[in-house]
Amino acid sequence: MKGDANPNLLHPQLQTCAMHIAIAGNIGSGKTTLTQLLARHYRWEQLQEAVDNNPYLFDFYKDMQRWSFNLQIFFLNSRYEQLLEIRRSGRNVIQDRTIYEDAYIFAPNLHAMGLMTTRDFENYHRLFLNMENSIQPPDLLIYLQAPVEKLVKQIAERGRDYEASISIDYLKRLNERYDGWIEKYDKGKLLVVDVEDNAFHTDPEDLGRIINRIDAEIHGLFPMERPAKKIEAKPAAKPTVKVTAKGAPSKNGSKAVVKKR
Repeated sequence: MKGDANPNLLHPQLQTCAMHIAIAGNIGSGKTTLTQLLARHYRWEQLQEAVDNNPYLFDFYKDMQRWSFNLQIFFLNSRYEQLLEIRRSGRNVIQDRTIYEDAYIFAPNLHAMGLMTTRDFENYHRLFLNMENSIQPPDLLIYLQAPVEKLVKQIAERGRDYEASISIDYLKRLNERYDGWIEKYDKGKLLVVDVEDNAFHTDPEDLGRIINRIDAEIHGLFPMERPAKKIEAKPAAKPTVKVTAKGAPSKNGSKAVVKKR
């Protein structure tokens, strides 16, 4: 019977224990689109960011200083509930944005810009640290890296009214924090996708390359389509493999990166 199907057997390449893949990235980077595409490919459950049912989002973009704390608490709680549900259900999940982005990027950025008081930020951060003790990081984090110009273009294309007032300076600040966070990320496996050179939302081949990298990380192997290029690690650094969106070695290391603990 269909109702008795094991979700781990729906995709022949991924007959493993329950997996949690999370998509991280700045506003407009394509997280929701990639979440939907991967969930459809693997036939996994998708957990979307609480946007449509967020009672603070529209007010926040009209008056960030007034609503910043309320907004961040809502997102923090929503993401925490998702993580508890992931572990309770035991199902394979693709998650749109992580709880770490709330705590290490958005809230600190609002505080640094003077849009969240020190009292509120410290209260928020203590709450996050308590939550962090009871959660597990994703098995694989996919970071969608994009220049501000690309973000602005994609935000304009989707035409959400409440995003019309987002400033370029705000996006730039977030991008800087994202890059700093990813550089130090050590909670698990990491795949960085250069959105500027990867049109996964329209190009099946680009999407396929991302899927190949995900499959490789899940199995702990390199894709069979080409021999992996050996890169010597620097002293005290994590082993790193770099590929471009087209699967060729990167000249500047900014295309797609896989980091392992």
